[in-house]
Amino acid sequence: MSLTGIHFLLTYKCTYECDHCFVYCGPNADGVFTISQIEDSLKQMKEVESIDTAYFEGGEPFLYYPLMLTAASMAKAMGFKVGIVTNAYWATSVRDAELWLTPLKSIGVDDLSISEDIFHNPDNQNKAASYAREASEKLEIPCGEICIEEPSVKSDVEIKPGEPVVGGDVLFKGRAVDKLLDGLPRQNYKTFDSCPHEELIDPGRFHLDPYGNLHVCQGIVVGNMFEKPLKEIIESFDPYTHPIINVLLNGGPAKLAEDNGYDTSNGFVDHCHICFEVRRAMQNNHPEHLAPPQVYGISD
Repeated sequence: MSLTGIHFLLTYKCTYECDHCFVYCGPNADGVFTISQIEDSLKQMKEVESIDTAYFEGGEPFLYYPLMLTAASMAKAMGFKVGIVTNAYWATSVRDAELWLTPLKSIGVDDLSISEDIFHNPDNQNKAASYAREASEKLEIPCGEICIEEPSVKSDVEIKPGEPVVGGDVLFKGRAVDKLLDGLPRQNYKTFDSCPHEELIDPGRFHLDPYGNLHVCQGIVVGNMFEKPLKEIIESFDPYTHPIINVLLNGGPAKLAEDNGYDTSNGFVDHCHICFEVRRAMQNNHPEHLAPPQVYGISD
């Protein structure tokens, strides 16, 4: 496996409750790492030669600012490249943003990714993101933007079977399935016979959540690092014996729906939509591989 990075979902808690969120983050979401769990996870990562990057995201990692700083410092000291993803809620002015970001400069953070679109802080017209970006430029912290466009119907191009009929960057999994589907055209489920978004056979990165779940795609778990060492999970990983990944590799979400008797009569907007809907219906029968319930919008 050519795994190069682990993305820590430092917490599922967030200042916002965005309609497009893959994992149902929000102010009332549960789950946050302890520093001991982060330290142990980083040590496990050092045992895997191919891993060179640690990202800290969420949710909103700046909500647990001391934890985030300590985690980033630990990762950097261990020789990892370090990235952080944030919605910049904390950037109330350029000067204040510099206060928050100066410690990241001292640590040597390699990338700061700022969510800047209509889904994040629309009431403030993304001023916070602008302040954070300007402050990062002043401090010479490498900075990039994550900008998700609203879904839109493609009306001026010829759509081939299996191609998305909806434009924009939203992937219809997580809260987007509950919030953003109204009025969007759907296609026959049979067109979604592969997974176009994830490297399921040879993943380049995993997401690690506060419960130890190692996600190849949000909600599809290949192991738990709090129960089994990362190196062992990687060495024993076989996509063709994983009950969810194997089906996706041999027929995509369409086959996952067929094998589980899911009602496909209404059609689906994209590959992620059908995959997520079927997995959510299956979650209770596969709690080890489709976890945690909250990323499916399911309360315990």
